[in-house]
This record gives sequence, C-alpha cells and structure tokens, in this order.
Amino acid sequence: MLKHIVMWKFTDGCGNTKDENVEIARSGLEALPESVPTLKKITFIKNAVECDRNFDALLIVETENEADLEAYKVHPEHQKVAKFIKEVTVNRGAVDFYD
Repeated sequence: MLKHIVMWKFTDGCGNTKDENVEIARSGLEALPESVPTLKKITFIKNAVECDRNFDALLIVETENEADLEAYKVHPEHQKVAKFIKEVTVNRGAVDFYD
C-alpha cells in the first residue's frame, strides 16, 4: 500500500477564516473516495494543539501504487479541491512511502 502524507498551513482567504478553510478542505477531501476509484482510504486530521511551528492539517491518502496515486492527483474532483487548498494555504509538505 502506498501512503501519501500531506500537511498544510492554512490562512484566511476566499472570504473565510482559517478554521473555515480547514473544514472546507476536510469536506472536499473526505468526499473524494466516492468519485475517485483508485483511492483505498483518506484520513484527514486537524491539528489539535496551537503552536506556530505546527501544520494546521494532515492528510493520509492510501492507494495501491504510484500509478493509482497519479490517477488520484489528476482526477477532476481532486483538482477542484486542490485548487481551493492552494488558494488558502501558505505552506505544504508531503511524504510518500510504501507500507
């Protein structure tokens, strides 16, 4: 199983507060398994402890392999959510690994 881990620092934007943007991102991402057949599982975690060094949210995407991950990345429904997230985040980090 390939795991794709992404973390973001969110900001106010698109007429919403930072917390609202985190929840909009959560909603959009958690809906993706219904429309993206290569996804095995998505887990969205919101940071619980306020600290300037912490990221605000973490996403764990599970697919079978790199081809399935790439299919997820280019899927139109994912692209819609990713576009929004790019507009309301100021930092991103990612790690991919096989488990």
